[in-house]
Amino acid sequence: MSDNKLRLQKYMAESGVASRRKSEELIAAGKVKVNGRVAKLGDKVDPKADKITLSGKKLVKEKSDVYIMLNKPRGYITTMSDEHDRKCVAQLVSDVKQRVYPVGRLDRDSEGLLLLTNDGDFANALTHPSMHVPKTYRATIRPGITQEQLTRFRNGIEIDGRTTAPADIKVLEAQDNRTVAEIVLYEGRNRQIRKMFDSMGIEVARLKRTKVGKLKLGSLKPGAYRLLTADEVEMLLMSAGKTKETI
Repeated sequence: MSDNKLRLQKYMAESGVASRRKSEELIAAGKVKVNGRVAKLGDKVDPKADKITLSGKKLVKEKSDVYIMLNKPRGYITTMSDEHDRKCVAQLVSDVKQRVYPVGRLDRDSEGLLLLTNDGDFANALTHPSMHVPKTYRATIRPGITQEQLTRFRNGIEIDGRTTAPADIKVLEAQDNRTVAEIVLYEGRNRQIRKMFDSMGIEVARLKRTKVGKLKLGSLKPGAYRLLTADEVEMLLMSAGKTKETI
């Protein structure tokens, strides 16, 4: 087998289509062809010799990697297109020349730090379940939270049939009918924070991601984005136990 061959999902990720896991879903759905043949999971390709298409469009590997930090506003869904014509984060980075995609996600009602890239290895390093990259959130909850509930949150709560991994939580501000808490998660399940609070009868009025690893959102305005520096990219990879040379 040629040394130039790559796993198809890896090549797709490097082409800026989606993360490796999303690329696997596209392959399984029969939307990818190699030299006119419908591809299957496990296929390998030679980018120089094979013609790879997604929904009929030829894939070409991006010439340069790009890493973006976006301050996602509430009301936007974390996707690059939407068949129901809802607002999506693609609209906020429409002037980026490279095709980028989100690294993980924030639900429609949540806001804050969202990473986008066209580097599939980088995305995989930060989102793979085994990496446990910490993500920090600021949650406004109602009416409040007891010490017993704080302990439950830290130790893990069963949602969707599985107990969540241990998490960090501390109260930053407490009023009569409103509490602000800082939360650090080490796993990334769908709407996890909301579901954890909901299981205890607590409403999440606002949820904002403020950090990924040691990368802080800072003063970036809602809806705005900026490119990450090389040092910031390395810092994020280090939070996953990786470097540019090892991904």
